[in-house]
Amino acid sequence: MAIYQRFEDLPVWQEAARLYNSALDLLQSQKLLLSPGWRFQFERAALSVSNNIAEGFERLTPNELRNFLVIARGSAGEIRSMVGVVVRRREMQPHVSQLQGIRTTAESCARQLGAWIKTIDNPKQSRKPARPRNSHDRTID
Repeated sequence: MAIYQRFEDLPVWQEAARLYNSALDLLQSQKLLLSPGWRFQFERAALSVSNNIAEGFERLTPNELRNFLVIARGSAGEIRSMVGVVVRRREMQPHVSQLQGIRTTAESCARQLGAWIKTIDNPKQSRKPARPRNSHDRTID
């Protein structure tokens, strides 16, 4: 059982940080031919995953934590959708490998967040307690 006192130590937050940095690497490519609106939304959605994990972790109740984890999971889904929309475009072919890596990382975040949400929803069915020992400690799978 892992007890975390800082959101930066959470494996899911670390994965979300990798997701955002991978998104930035893609967006900083000089040859990325996508609209400014797509680029802006993509960056915001990628950053939303880690930020919502952090904000939920810092909240004091399991319900507040759960709400932010659900938002973070939704943002990971948004990233997957945005990748799916553009990955088949001819001008995106040089970036396919990078896009697939981003999608895989977003899927990993969503899986981890989904498992954490389930431990909050069904604490008696999880292998590990979902309730923190104090307001700043979180126990997650």
